[in-house]
Amino acid sequence: MKRTLALGGIAAGLLASAAIAAPAHADSVPAVNLANTNFAAQQVAAFWFGQAKANLINATPYTAETTVSAKHVSTGGASADDKAGVVGSSGDQKAATGTLKNVNLPKTTGKVFFIGADHKPHWCSATSVQGQYKNLVATAGHCVYDTKSNAATLDKWVFIPGYYEGKTPWGIYVGKTAYTHYDYSVYEDGDRDYAFVTVYNGVVPTEGGTSGGKYASRVYRSKWDAYRAKKKLQADKTTALSKLQVVETSRLSRFGKDTAVSVADFQAWNKGKNLTGNGPWAPGTNASAAKEISKNDYKSWKDSYVSKDGTTLFWRAKVQKQAPAAAASASPSPSASAQGNGYKWHRDQGSFEYKYFSRTFTAKVIKGYQVVGVKLSIGLKDVGTLGSNVGGQGLAYNQKIGTGVFEFGYPSGSHPDGNYAFSGKTQKWAYGKTFKAAAASMKAEELVGIKSSFTGEGSIGSAWLYRYSNAKRLGYLNGVTIAVSDTDGNNRIDTNVSPYFDGETLAVYKTAAANWSGKIV
Repeated sequence: MKRTLALGGIAAGLLASAAIAAPAHADSVPAVNLANTNFAAQQVAAFWFGQAKANLINATPYTAETTVSAKHVSTGGASADDKAGVVGSSGDQKAATGTLKNVNLPKTTGKVFFIGADHKPHWCSATSVQGQYKNLVATAGHCVYDTKSNAATLDKWVFIPGYYEGKTPWGIYVGKTAYTHYDYSVYEDGDRDYAFVTVYNGVVPTEGGTSGGKYASRVYRSKWDAYRAKKKLQADKTTALSKLQVVETSRLSRFGKDTAVSVADFQAWNKGKNLTGNGPWAPGTNASAAKEISKNDYKSWKDSYVSKDGTTLFWRAKVQKQAPAAAASASPSPSASAQGNGYKWHRDQGSFEYKYFSRTFTAKVIKGYQVVGVKLSIGLKDVGTLGSNVGGQGLAYNQKIGTGVFEFGYPSGSHPDGNYAFSGKTQKWAYGKTFKAAAASMKAEELVGIKSSFTGEGSIGSAWLYRYSNAKRLGYLNGVTIAVSDTDGNNRIDTNVSPYFDGETLAVYKTAAANWSGKIV
């Protein structure tokens, strides 16, 4: 469902086709901040670099809106709204064909990482696009905007060109501002499911690497307040916190009630004291009398241990075994030599035995809830703009249906029949000619499709490149994968779909490309 937009003047050297008039309304190209301060961007980079890049390595493909029921459209559907054109500083390319045996993969392709609606790290495919400030990334709109929970944008958004199993060959580029079509941000119109994102200069860790420490919030009286605080922290783009969880706490107070407490809490309130002894204990705390238990009730070979629920201390003590009185009186007194040898043997083999005990603890406490986790900090250095390091694809719009395009991305996941054709670890390519398509479940009536076996997980955001030069590894972005489909019903993905790039796409691109990002360090 398209609205007619007009475009204004384009910066000199960027437009290789007819000029179009400017958007009639300021809200035609909504912009949303992803990390609007240098400090916020530094914290986002620290989140992904920290803990030996654990968040990057553990990220999984984003599964929102991947496999859909798509169909070919014979009449109507996608159409140009003006003359065809291309935008780019590299000039027109000599087109490669799908018959190439060896395709040189573009340096511009990579993965975008973010925190999903489930608060876990995920990724999509994306590509660097040429722009005035060499700071632009293109991907699917739902790899930027959170359509699952209807939050504004996905959190801690970064682009990593050439990513491979934790390696960031050209650094991490933190997203600054996301630009999309009005109809997508407001109505989630699948015909406009694309986004252009400006990114800060890339960064890599300094030799000092990463550091951090434990994080603990203030104590909240209710669990609900603690979970609300946790959610707020997860949405805060100025912090780099990981492994956040809500835990119950016990605060010692003379106004508190006598309550069973954990061994760990009791020890913290009685630092340096032997918990198997008889105290004295800190004011407001108390230990039960040592209770003797049977050997069968003692569940360890250690001298002490704590129960699984943390509330009971178990320990064992070695005591001298007493001989039976009758046996002792009936035995003659051995010689001095025999006494010595006999005593030594008796002492080593059976003169001592273990006794087993347990104890619980109470204290006058006020219970509460706390958010705990890990905070990250990192030394960073600037590595320059995205376009300077990997280049940028041009943009093609209003192209003829039936045009051949290359698709580049990181497909992952299985076909409907369970066959795993792609791992998502390395960049892959496909080639096909565009045709008109539609996907009702995405409110998308004017899509284009290509024949491709790319599976949905991971391939979302893959770049469709028109007139791709195998020598220069550059072409013109003419689509982004937003969903995949099994159109013939054989349980194998055979079609990938994209919004049709027209003059309205150019308007969004132009707005994004006109904005500078700068450095974060």
